[in-house]
Amino acid sequence: MKKFSLIVAVCENGGIGIKGDLPWKLKQELKHFSRITKRIANSNKRNAIIMGRKTYFGVPATKRPLPERLNIILTRNPCSNDYPSEVVVCTSMQEALSKLGEPPLVDEIENIWIVGGTAVYKEAMCSPQCHRIYLTEIKQKFECDAFFPEITNDFKLVTNDTDIPTEVQEENGIKYQYKIYEKVLR
Repeated sequence: MKKFSLIVAVCENGGIGIKGDLPWKLKQELKHFSRITKRIANSNKRNAIIMGRKTYFGVPATKRPLPERLNIILTRNPCSNDYPSEVVVCTSMQEALSKLGEPPLVDEIENIWIVGGTAVYKEAMCSPQCHRIYLTEIKQKFECDAFFPEITNDFKLVTNDTDIPTEVQEENGIKYQYKIYEKVLR
């Protein structure tokens, strides 16, 4: 089974969202998310992004499904009328990962990204297939109603990929920093 990584922006109080939206407006951070989740080595492949239903519908209608990636939506109520035909709808993380491990997707997909929300992140972090967390640390508190699970000592901070800056970024008066945590094999 293929490994996957998580990507998330988290503020100082652990928040990742409010009322189905991001609590902050950071255009460069969104570009980082897009670039990282689209990044491939083999131009004949693309990446898959796995998200919960609320996360999917939190994306503005004009921007979904997220382009250049296979969008996989996890929902307990998989009514296909709610989603465009190019979206894969699954009832569990296990079903999504199984589909990605079988033809034709196994040959089409280079990387798998988990992009939220809280329950999806929590389940992913417990999986033996979880490899990394690409975390944007927002250096400010925001009012939130969705939170990122605690990063346990199963993960250790590692050096950023060469194309990810290590220094603190600033946009709209909000400081943030990119960090990568890797799951420790025990």
